[in-house]
Amino acid sequence: MEKDKASLVMKSLREGRVILTRDSKMSRFTGTRMVKIKSDFVEKQLFQLVKELDLALDKSDLFKRCIICDEKLENIKKDSVKDIVPKYVFETQSIFMRCPKCKKVYWQGSHWALVNKFLDRLRGE
Repeated sequence: MEKDKASLVMKSLREGRVILTRDSKMSRFTGTRMVKIKSDFVEKQLFQLVKELDLALDKSDLFKRCIICDEKLENIKKDSVKDIVPKYVFETQSIFMRCPKCKKVYWQGSHWALVNKFLDRLRGE
């Protein structure tokens, strides 16, 4: 386990990443950016991250990456997803995107408005 933690720290240093952790023992590793997550609740965790890392939340960046692979999504023609997405989705949506790596298909569902409202709260709007 200690080897895994040291490996994680080395990777974060090489790649310029921030480690998010609940493990208080991780604080003994110095020289890397690390945030110790305080709350058990996701919303409070996100508020903490936005504040401590001074994150700029840009809505124009929403829904542009695959949640599975983190690849940039590509726009695809509606006709190409007819047999892939549910019938109701095909009939009610006009814009579709697909991950070039895992081929997962995305569209602007009902969660879109919920995420926008949540981001407004995180940004203090």
